[in-house]
Amino acid sequence: ECPGTGSAQAGRAAACQGCPNQGLCAAGAAGPDPAEAAELRARLRAVRHTVLVLSGKGGVGKSTFSALLAHGLAADETKQVALLDIDICGPSIPKIMGLEGEQVHQSGSGWSPVYVEENLGVMSVGFLLSSPDDAVIWRGPKKNGLIKQFLRDVDWGEVDYLIVDTPPGTSDEHLSIVQYLSATRIDGAVIVTTPQEVSLQDVRKEINFCRKVKLPIIGVVENMSGFVCPKCKNESQIFPPTTGGAEKMCQNLSVSLLGKVPLDPQIGKSCDSGQSFLAEAPESPATLSYRNIIQRIQEYCEQHHLQEEKIM
Repeated sequence: ECPGTGSAQAGRAAACQGCPNQGLCAAGAAGPDPAEAAELRARLRAVRHTVLVLSGKGGVGKSTFSALLAHGLAADETKQVALLDIDICGPSIPKIMGLEGEQVHQSGSGWSPVYVEENLGVMSVGFLLSSPDDAVIWRGPKKNGLIKQFLRDVDWGEVDYLIVDTPPGTSDEHLSIVQYLSATRIDGAVIVTTPQEVSLQDVRKEINFCRKVKLPIIGVVENMSGFVCPKCKNESQIFPPTTGGAEKMCQNLSVSLLGKVPLDPQIGKSCDSGQSFLAEAPESPATLSYRNIIQRIQEYCEQHHLQEEKIM
């Protein structure tokens, strides 16, 4: 297992063999250099809260959750929300947010985010492609460079919440975003899973990753947690929790379970049409679950902010 980028064994342990970041970690250069760190701090100094959305496995609804978290936070018109998509090879956020075909504009102060609402801005590699069907075939260093550019060159302005949608797994992009944001601060990570063991197995790796790189874990969201038939009202477990689901895993690993979101066919339809499911289906059990989860994340961020102020 990765010894962690801050460990004395970073880049030297047996688990580091073959890692693309081995040389950087071994040289003690895993994080940004002082000049780079100062530049990132200057750019992100007006960002109050930063939340990473992670998943161990693809297809669990991570990007959907990121988008709905952003929509839910932006429902408060007094809050400014930014959604950053660093899933370089599979940027689905432009489609989900109804921004497909939009382009990034350059200004004197940097790249301008693409806005869904006045208080909800989005940035994604999808805005830099000539077609949504273009494949991004990049090695690690180029992906890392773009992530740094998103943090350094985008004019985010005053932001209450920066939500970062990440690709599945624990690879280059995850190390890069944690290392670059270490120059500022991260409130924590929300980890998305589905109930079955094949998903939980990878989520345990994600939790391990967070602990290795000292990334606080806000909690786990269990997505696709049951389905209630709209006609007969009978509940079915589409993905049976054969090992106890996220609830049992969270108990075993001492991690908070933020909530369970049931399946609703309208979620997929809303994503395909680029609309907010929360607005389109306000009475859905899934919407109620999302709202409770979002409220818990807000409460965590406020408490984290107060704790930081006390330390300072």
